[in-house]
Amino acid sequence: MSKGKGPQDSELIAQYRNGSEAAFDLLVDRYQSKVFTTIYLIVKDQDLAEDLLQDVFVKVVQTIHSEKYSEEGKFQPWLMRIAHNLAIDHFRKAKRYPTILMEDGSNLFNSLQFAESSVEDHRVKEETLEMVKKLIEELPEAQKEVLVMRHYLDMSFQDIAEQTGVSINTALGRMRYALIHLRKKMKQLNFAYDKTIYPK
Repeated sequence: MSKGKGPQDSELIAQYRNGSEAAFDLLVDRYQSKVFTTIYLIVKDQDLAEDLLQDVFVKVVQTIHSEKYSEEGKFQPWLMRIAHNLAIDHFRKAKRYPTILMEDGSNLFNSLQFAESSVEDHRVKEETLEMVKKLIEELPEAQKEVLVMRHYLDMSFQDIAEQTGVSINTALGRMRYALIHLRKKMKQLNFAYDKTIYPK
């Protein structure tokens, strides 16, 4: 932000930490449109985007008032990262059965075959779904991000590349490695190739 356009972000943050609500209002005015657009491009729902916009600034307030935040002239990228992550987190929590295609073309969750009438099968299915979610959480951040954007948000690789600031080839590569790592983790836990859970 150039000096011709008002106080630097760092100056406003310092003022806000010293009790100036007006300083924070200026930060919100400066960035809320950009934050909203970033969220809306992901969720494609105006009401939801507005709700998540509020959540972003609540998180900003909480972090600025904690010992975790360190102003190093990087407020805007930090803010946009929060917006990006909250939008993705919403889908990861809300969508229970994403279409995760393994590298052999099989759909992970469609391959989990259980009898709907059996309470025990339902319990096993729920436990398996939770285990897969846990494995996804353990993926390297860049790989997890692409997998979530692709299979939970149904985003194209073109959109993913634009949102994450990488080339399409890089996004594709991250997805490939995410699936390789996911299958490897599943194999190590011995449920990926259990024919009662993951039939070939």
